[in-house]
Amino acid sequence: MKLKLAQFIWIFLAVSTSRVWAADLATVPTLSAIREAAEAAVAQKIEAPAEARVEIQAQSLDNRMSPPRCSDGISATLASNREIGKNNTVKVQCHSPDLDYPWQIFLSVRVDILFPMVVATRPVGAGELIGEGDVTLAFVDKSLLRGQQFAAESEVIGTRAKRRIAQDAPVYAANLCFVCRGDSVAIIARSEHFQIKTLGEALADGNIGDKIRVRNSSSNKELEAKVTGVGEVEVKM
Repeated sequence: MKLKLAQFIWIFLAVSTSRVWAADLATVPTLSAIREAAEAAVAQKIEAPAEARVEIQAQSLDNRMSPPRCSDGISATLASNREIGKNNTVKVQCHSPDLDYPWQIFLSVRVDILFPMVVATRPVGAGELIGEGDVTLAFVDKSLLRGQQFAAESEVIGTRAKRRIAQDAPVYAANLCFVCRGDSVAIIARSEHFQIKTLGEALADGNIGDKIRVRNSSSNKELEAKVTGVGEVEVKM
């Protein structure tokens, strides 16, 4: 009986001492640490191409908020298993020696994924040629991407706008013609061993890869050709 009592006292003292030590080591997390933990939880689940720029921002916290002491640091987990979206909810929690239950807070975390693409540096009117200085490379939010975009200014220099492009707006292939109706074009007939180049007239608008009708200026013959570049088409031999 005395042995059991002694064992009980020893266990009680050990548990009490460990609780005291845990309480002594407990620290109050800063608001910035809470936000950083929430952002890190989201960052771990994001999958984005290497060329993309990812911006993660947790909601601001009221400076008057007073988190409790945390004995084992804070942890952050996503509140759901769904894929990362524009707005995400993260649960940040910790065990506190001052509370009989885990402390927790839910934060909203915004994610913006931006891709580099060509945008207009000035308003470009329908029918205008796009030259150097009219476009630049900028990061554009993923939600604004649609259709074919361009990742280098050189890809669109010399094209003509089919419709107005606003300043700072992304430049889409649908808004351009690499070959425009009535333009003089280089017609290239290429085979495995040689190629022939002549001049012609485009009879329709076209982007790279489009097939359009062209007229050979020398023979006045109409041909079907594939647009291969600015002012350039290719015909089959």
